[in-house]
Amino acid sequence: MNLFLIAVSAALVNNVVLSQFLGLCPFIGVSKKVDTAAGMGGAVIFVITIASAVTNIIYSQILVRFDVTYLQTIVFILVIAALVQFVEMVLKKLMPPLYKALGVYLPLITTNCAVLGVALLNVQKSYGFVASVINGFGTALGFTVAIVIMAGIREKIEYNDIPESFKGTPIVLLTAGLMAMAFFGFSGLIK
Repeated sequence: MNLFLIAVSAALVNNVVLSQFLGLCPFIGVSKKVDTAAGMGGAVIFVITIASAVTNIIYSQILVRFDVTYLQTIVFILVIAALVQFVEMVLKKLMPPLYKALGVYLPLITTNCAVLGVALLNVQKSYGFVASVINGFGTALGFTVAIVIMAGIREKIEYNDIPESFKGTPIVLLTAGLMAMAFFGFSGLIK
C-alpha cells in the first residue's frame, strides 16, 4: 500500500511539471502534437525509471560506502547523460520517425531537471531501491499524463479564435496554469 501511495503521490499530487515546475522545457516544446508528446513521455518514463534504479544503487553501494556523497549530483548527471544517449541510439535505430519528430528535445532529456530532481528526491527521502523505482516511474507517468493532456489541448486550441496578444506561448502558459490548478485538486488524495 505504501508503494502505491508513493506512485499516486508522484504522478498526481506532486506532479513534476504542474506542481514542482520541473521539466518545463520539453513540456512546452514537445506538447504540440499528441503523438510526439506520447513518444517523449515514453522516453522520459524509460530514462527516469532506469535512472532512479541506477542512481539508487550507485548512491547506496558506492557513494555512501566510500563516504563521497558530496559527488552525488555530478555522478547522477553522468548516469542520466549515458542513459539518454542509449535511448537516443535505440530510437534512431528502431523508430526513426519518432526520433526525427522529437528532434532537439530528445538530447534535452539529459538536461531535464525533472530527471535529476527525481534522483535527488529519492536520496533526500531515503527511499530504498524499490521505492526509488516506483517513485521514478510514478513521476515519469505523471509527466507523460501532463504532456499528453497539454498536447491534446494545444491541438484543440489551434482551431479556436484567440486574441492576438494570447497567441503562441501566452495561451500555452495560461493553459499550463489552469492544468496546475486542476492537478492541485488531487492534493486531498494523500494525507
